[in-house]
Amino acid sequence: MVIVPANEYTLTAIRAQGAGGQNVNKVSSAIHLRFDIQASSLNEAVKSRLLSSKDQRITAEGVLIIKAQQYRTQEANKRDAIVRLQAIVEEACHVHATRYATRPTRASQKRRVAGKMQRGVIKQGRGRVVEDH
Repeated sequence: MVIVPANEYTLTAIRAQGAGGQNVNKVSSAIHLRFDIQASSLNEAVKSRLLSSKDQRITAEGVLIIKAQQYRTQEANKRDAIVRLQAIVEEACHVHATRYATRPTRASQKRRVAGKMQRGVIKQGRGRVVEDH
């Protein structure tokens, strides 16, 4: 498990979007987390996997931006943003195995064709019955 040090990301409090009560225009409970991938202490392989991912939260400059506004309190949103950052970095640490294309065996091809022939025979039998006089 990789732990991202607290000094490598910045947390900024912003006003949350959406409906709210009396405090909606006064309290900044949402959190913007900014994580500069290039300047981080992650190894180069993880950095390149993060930067090459198609995640729309990563800017062209290589900064990952996470917006956490699910909870009502700033502290809960901070925890949520940090947990989400850890999950993204953890996912980038795993190297997915390369999938190699395989071909079906000759026996499986024959079974498939035999099954298709059998279904064809069954369907042929469903035709109209022609009576001979």
